[in-house]
Amino acid sequence: MRLTPILGGEVFASYLIGLREGLEATLVVSILVAFLVKSDRRDRLPLVWAGVGAAVVLSVGFGALLTFTAAHLNSQQHEFFDAVTSLAATVFVTFMVFWMRTAARRMSGELREKLSEALKLGAGAVVVMAFLTVAREGLETTLLWFAAVQGATTSATPLTGISLGLLTAVALGWGIYRSALRINLTKFFTWTGLLLILVAAGIFKYGIHDLQESGVVGGLATHAFDISGVLDPSAWYSALLSGMFNITAQPTVLETVAWVVYAVPVLVLFLLPAGRRPASPAAKSPTPPVTAA
Repeated sequence: MRLTPILGGEVFASYLIGLREGLEATLVVSILVAFLVKSDRRDRLPLVWAGVGAAVVLSVGFGALLTFTAAHLNSQQHEFFDAVTSLAATVFVTFMVFWMRTAARRMSGELREKLSEALKLGAGAVVVMAFLTVAREGLETTLLWFAAVQGATTSATPLTGISLGLLTAVALGWGIYRSALRINLTKFFTWTGLLLILVAAGIFKYGIHDLQESGVVGGLATHAFDISGVLDPSAWYSALLSGMFNITAQPTVLETVAWVVYAVPVLVLFLLPAGRRPASPAAKSPTPPVTAA
């Protein structure tokens, strides 16, 4: 039994990235729009959309730059470039899942406060504020997606996955803005955060493998184990595990150690009850969950 391309592991990983990051960006935009509408400042809406549009263009341009750079490198340079982008993506996604878990409840108030200050400064400040808030999400999405699909496939299926994820995020964001949907954002970001940590562990493992292939570190021929007799490379579940979490039948010792060293402590820290984590300023004065309207 084989999965069709649309159901491949790399597509699901890309879909998850698009959904998670897309919803963060959509929530930011919907909060800004709702604030302007409720404060009777609709005349400033084009400024917000101008900032959002510029952030989207920057993100697409960043993705094109990564692709162009990778396409014009020799084999060894390409492996090293993939390793750097994978390791950078791991850092970004780790920061993002922890930041979002603590910031989701206070995001709305902070954004409205910043937009109020920007409105006082003038039109340019509103554009810059909208641009910066969305650009961070866009650049993270681009880098994470680029790292996640390296070596996974040469087809357009990962692009399909992230596009579907972004479209789903936009639909959910619109529903939240219109008050047609009520989503428990804490649970959403917790569950997607768990999955993204596993995706990031696979990206980190892939980055270490690329460092080995580029010759920066050794051990490429030293395998930790060989389960190719159990994990059939042509089976649907192998494609899913490899595309989603970069779980392979013959990983090197260094890859395996890297996966465990990243995944285990990060998962433990992420799953710790809130009361056992260091208290943040936001935790001392909780605010209502984020809503767009």
